[in-house]
Amino acid sequence: MISVISLLAVCLALGVLARRSGRFPPQTAMVLNSFVIAVALPALVLRVVHRLEFRPELVVAAVSPWVVFVAAVVLFQGVGSRLGLGRASVAALVLTGGLSNTAFVGLPMAEALLGREGLAVAVVVDQLGTFLVLATLATLFAARAAAGEESLSRTALLLKVVKFPPFVALVLALALHPWSFPVWLDAILERLSSTLTPLTLFSVGFQLQFAGLRSRAGALVLGLGYKLVLAPALVALGLWALPVAPIVRDATLIQNAMAPMVSGAILAAEHKLDPELSALMVGFGIPLSFLTVPLWLWLAHHVA
Repeated sequence: MISVISLLAVCLALGVLARRSGRFPPQTAMVLNSFVIAVALPALVLRVVHRLEFRPELVVAAVSPWVVFVAAVVLFQGVGSRLGLGRASVAALVLTGGLSNTAFVGLPMAEALLGREGLAVAVVVDQLGTFLVLATLATLFAARAAAGEESLSRTALLLKVVKFPPFVALVLALALHPWSFPVWLDAILERLSSTLTPLTLFSVGFQLQFAGLRSRAGALVLGLGYKLVLAPALVALGLWALPVAPIVRDATLIQNAMAPMVSGAILAAEHKLDPELSALMVGFGIPLSFLTVPLWLWLAHHVA
């Protein structure tokens, strides 16, 4: 767990230092984001989803990220305009506050807090929940938000989703599920996907700008308040109303209590939807989640 936290912190710090050094061109984050979306993330989806084994009793775990994202759309669109937030800022909050970091932070933390049994549930939340939302609803939402006043036809929106590289990888992974990948192919996918965490966090760090933090404080509090407090509370209420096993309850809760998804911030940046706010959501959300996630697990065991 310490190694995971250290990696995240170092990559964020390197991105911040790189920007201040002046040695990297302004387009650095844009190039890294394109590589992540087109290469690293599809490699991860293809490798992990292809190996995934799903059990019917895990439906609740898989559905929970969809509920969190839809609730984020409703909340941020309803409250954002009243707070004077622009369309791009509201979209950035949806794409970060509505998606949890269930892979890079969530899986190691789930294993550390709940063991291998909890990790198995956490993988379902990540792959059939968060990544599916990212590849479908989130991509569709980003495309519509980026279009603004220029309304896109249903066909154009559908093409945006179908041509989204992680979605293509998802379809391939499901289609090829009955067959095992050759060792060499699995090794290539593993190496490519391993670049995802350092590159995404480096990119986020590169985009972090603390100079205008005071002016973004309201949006940041709204976004992180939902992601780290309201969203897990919503999931907790739903879980306690359903007959689910304790390990499914705990793993589903902490996965949905994770910090904003880094790939969500990358998706926002790719569509020019307030990348600065997206970077702040991730940059502040990840360290805060190291405190809030264990707290939610403690509450689950002592308040229920």
